[in-house]
Amino acid sequence: MESSTYLGIFAYLLVVMILQDTIKVTRTQESKLSAVDWDNLPFGKVFSDHMLIMDYKDGAWQDPEIMPFGPLSMHPATSVIHYGQSIFEGLKAYRMDGGEIAIFRPDMNAKRFEESCARMCMPVIPEKVFVELTRKFVEIESDWIPTKEGFSLYLRPFLFGTDEYIGIKPSDTYRFVIFACPVGAYYNEPVNVKIEEFYTRASVGGVGRAKTAGNYAAALYPARLGQQKGYHQLVWTDGKTHEYIEESGTMNVMFVIDGVLITPSEETDTILRGITKRSVVEVAKMWGMPVEERQVSVAEVVQAHREGRLTEAFGAGTAATIAHIAKIGYREEDLILPAIETRTFSLKVHAYLDDIKSGKVEDTFGWLSKI
Repeated sequence: MESSTYLGIFAYLLVVMILQDTIKVTRTQESKLSAVDWDNLPFGKVFSDHMLIMDYKDGAWQDPEIMPFGPLSMHPATSVIHYGQSIFEGLKAYRMDGGEIAIFRPDMNAKRFEESCARMCMPVIPEKVFVELTRKFVEIESDWIPTKEGFSLYLRPFLFGTDEYIGIKPSDTYRFVIFACPVGAYYNEPVNVKIEEFYTRASVGGVGRAKTAGNYAAALYPARLGQQKGYHQLVWTDGKTHEYIEESGTMNVMFVIDGVLITPSEETDTILRGITKRSVVEVAKMWGMPVEERQVSVAEVVQAHREGRLTEAFGAGTAATIAHIAKIGYREEDLILPAIETRTFSLKVHAYLDDIKSGKVEDTFGWLSKI
C-alpha cells in the first residue's frame, strides 16, 4: 500500500476514534492546578496535568494516549540526542468571553508541522490528525486555560527520533508529544534588537523553513552576544550577503514605512512561515492598508529611519503576538523608534487579534477552532 493511501486511512480512522471519544485517557490522581500562582506565572515553566503521546514504529503510527504529565525515559543512544531529528510547534488555546474554548488557527500549525516533517525526513502526521489530537488534548486540559485577560494555554506539540542506535540515518521510530503551559505575556516591555551581520540563522538550501530544534540551538550563542550588549533579540540577515533582513529572534519581523506594511517574503526557504505574521498581513489587507512582502534590505530600513519614514517596527509570533521594537542596533548606532503610543497600526492589529481570540469581535476569517 502506498504511504499516501495509508496516511489517508490512518487519518480517517484516528479522527473517527477521536470523535467517538475512544482515545485512551488516564487522568492524573492529583491535579496541580490549585498550586498555580496566577499573579506570578513565568512563561513556559508551569505545566498542566497531562500530556499526549503517540509513537511511530514498524512503519505505522500507533494509537495515541493521554496520560499524566511526567518525564520521558530515554536510552543513552536515542538518535535525537546525537543527530537532532526533532521538530516542534507552538500554538495557543483561549477561553473566550462567553466561556467557550478556542484554538487559534491550528490548521496552519498542522500544515507547517507537515512541512517540517518532510524536510527533516520524519513520518508525516496528517493535518486532520494533528488538529483533532490537539483539540482532544485541549478538551482534557480545559480547566488549565486561564480566565485572566491576556492569558492563554500555550500548546507544545513536538516529534523526535527514538531509535536506540548510533548510526547516522533517519530514525525508524518516533514519538509525538503534546504538553501545555498556562502563560501570560511573553514580553512585558518593548524589545531592543540588533541587526546581525556575521552569524547566520539559516542558509539557502538549509532547514530555515523547518521548525527544528537545531535552528534554535545555533542561535543561542550570537543571541547571547547581543544580550551582553543590552539587546533582547537579533535581527537575522541573509547568510550570503547580510544585506537583507529575514527574521527577528524567534519571530517574523514587520515594518511600517511611509504607511506601508513591509515584511520579508517567505518565498525563500530560509524564513519560517509565520502564522501570526500571516494573520497580521490578512487583517492589514482587510483594512485596506498597503502590504509589501518582498526582500527588505538593511539599507532601506536604516535610511527610512534617518528620514523619519519608519514609524513602526515589531515582531510577530505565537508567544508574544506583537512585540514592539523600541530600538534597532546597527553597527555602532542605535536607531530609536517612535514612542509605542504613537504606533497606530501595530497597537490596533494587536488589539484586534486579541479581540478575535476572546470573542469580542466576530471571527470573520474563520480562524478559531472551537472546542
